[in-house]
Amino acid sequence: MQYLKIKTNEAVSRLVLDRPDLHNAFNDDMMKELSEAFDGLGCDPKVRAIILSGEGKSFCAGADVNWMKRMVGYSVEENVADANLLAKMLRTIRECPKPTIARVHGAAYGGGVGLVAACDVAIASEGATLSLSEVKLGLIPSVISPYVIAAMGARAARRYFLTGERFGSAEALRLGLVHEVVPGDHLARTADRIVASLLEGGPRAHVEAKKLVFDVAGRPIEPPLIDETARRIASLRAGNEGKEGVAAFLEKRKPNWIK
Repeated sequence: MQYLKIKTNEAVSRLVLDRPDLHNAFNDDMMKELSEAFDGLGCDPKVRAIILSGEGKSFCAGADVNWMKRMVGYSVEENVADANLLAKMLRTIRECPKPTIARVHGAAYGGGVGLVAACDVAIASEGATLSLSEVKLGLIPSVISPYVIAAMGARAARRYFLTGERFGSAEALRLGLVHEVVPGDHLARTADRIVASLLEGGPRAHVEAKKLVFDVAGRPIEPPLIDETARRIASLRAGNEGKEGVAAFLEKRKPNWIK
């Protein structure tokens, strides 16, 4: 990997954006690497959780200026193909079967906010700043919008998509874009604490829990949904992991997925 560092220690993979001189702004190659990394880690049975962070002063400042310069001369078709690289990256992160944690410090702008929103859990340092500033370039945060709107809600998105103003981690917390704000020197230990909680859950349960949220959110509570959710829990209860988890609870011991 040219723009990413990946270190896996036991069940946890730490994926670090590694363009600190450019505030980890991404270009087409970096997006391809991110897609490849999350796809590979998602398929690795040894990996139970993934932490995404940035090297240097920032988490991710969005698009690389040099990459944007190249896009000026692109045709509509070339721009669509280029935008699809970002779309694929975000979808790969969102649909990764392993729990994902964004560890945000410094700047998270444009597509960097998309990365935050695509992860399952997001924690930020007190000094972090975020911005959806595409309108200031005559653009819109189109590709990242499904993830950002799902995280912060449509009304808040209307404000920040339109104004492009910067906001701090406290506002991101209030909006639901991040789950927790801590002092900068507590980011690592906070991520480790969350991972410790994640590792108490069953690997199959994690996969199914993520699917459950995606499939149930926004649907009316009517007989088809009630029947579907009943069948999902019944399937897990009858499976090996569910049986082991319940047995471990009743026998007051750790389930076999906790090492």
